[in-house]
Amino acid sequence: MSYELIAILMFSTMMLMLLTGQRVFGAIGFVAVMASLLLWGDRGGYDLGFSAAMKLMKWYPLLTLPMFIFMGYVLSESKIADDLYKMFHVWMGGLNGGLAIGTIGLMVLISAMNGLSVAGMAIGSTIALPELLKRGYDKKMVTGVIQAGSSLGILVPPSVVLVLYAMIARQPVGQLWLAGVVPGLMMAGMFILYIVVRCKMNPALGPALSPEERNVPREEKMRLLRAGLLPLGIFAAMMVPFVNGWTSLVESSAIGALTAFAAAILKGRMTREVFENSVRNTLGISCMFMWIILAALAFGAVFDGLGAVKAIESVFTEKLGLSPWMILILMQLSFILMGTFLDDTAMLVIVAPLYVPLVGELGFDLIWYGVLYTITTQIAYMTPPFGYNLFLMRAMAPPEVTLRDIYGSILPFVLVMTLALATIMIFPQIALWLPEYVYNK
Repeated sequence: MSYELIAILMFSTMMLMLLTGQRVFGAIGFVAVMASLLLWGDRGGYDLGFSAAMKLMKWYPLLTLPMFIFMGYVLSESKIADDLYKMFHVWMGGLNGGLAIGTIGLMVLISAMNGLSVAGMAIGSTIALPELLKRGYDKKMVTGVIQAGSSLGILVPPSVVLVLYAMIARQPVGQLWLAGVVPGLMMAGMFILYIVVRCKMNPALGPALSPEERNVPREEKMRLLRAGLLPLGIFAAMMVPFVNGWTSLVESSAIGALTAFAAAILKGRMTREVFENSVRNTLGISCMFMWIILAALAFGAVFDGLGAVKAIESVFTEKLGLSPWMILILMQLSFILMGTFLDDTAMLVIVAPLYVPLVGELGFDLIWYGVLYTITTQIAYMTPPFGYNLFLMRAMAPPEVTLRDIYGSILPFVLVMTLALATIMIFPQIALWLPEYVYNK
């Protein structure tokens, strides 16, 4: 049996298992170990899983994962995120579309607190959505804003998904995080520009708050500003030492977790329930990601042993005559297709053993490709008919927001994200400038 046929058989078996409802890490790990047993016998098969586990345990940057997840849950469970929206509500409510713009700002800061797009979606749906609907904002506008804003969660550092990508692609986590900063802020700026233009053309989409609601004493406005900017201060305390080279990435993650914990205590919100929920959720998410990384490493080891990447590259470039850019675009389109029924981590783990080495062989930068991957998967999340975010939004939204509203809300933001993706593909330095600047200092 040829190596190409073995690779196809592995992928088809894995996809079949996923379609039957098996856990992602279980399907991937099972296929990897069974393939290694059949190819190399008992010794090679058993060693494969053990070697992957040892590689995972020795990967020092993995310590950042529980630290950042804990930081995010502390800030979320202690309701410090609520202060953010109150700040935006008071300071930006006087503009047409001001609360929608504030929601994008909220999402950026939530991303810097948590690193998971689902967390941004949950907080936006529970805090921002009821307020926006109560104040007469268009249903389609606000549901699109929250879905688009939540997409920043796996791009703006500390992105948990980029930690997973770093492990699989064998790239520095710090460089990947820095590579996501400018594209993430650029996308947020493009979302805000769209909201401003749309509400300028049709003010009824995002009416300004009434003078009575905006009539807040200056002292109260300043108090809300200080409370709302607290998460930004926590993010600065964590990232400034890292960017200046004073601390390592792991040390910065510990600073972030401790600073968030101290802030919750000082504000009197670190109750026993908040602490238990934060620790329990941190443990659950961290273990899930570790199992996924372990399965992905084992699966990738089989592909390395087969030499399948070289064989598939030969098929694309020599037999089909495709250029490297055409192959890259086909990869991005395949992510959009897979995003109709898989989440971002599952997509990465399934195709990483093939795509990541192939991108390197084609001569593209793997740090830059990590940014392309994160944006493309978020576009896939919001693409009908089966985008993951569409159904998540429906589950969290009130009954008056229908699935038709959610489907209709997302098209403008998908177009904005596609424009951002194309811009970063044409101008790679948008993603690569900051990590090059910081690491070459």
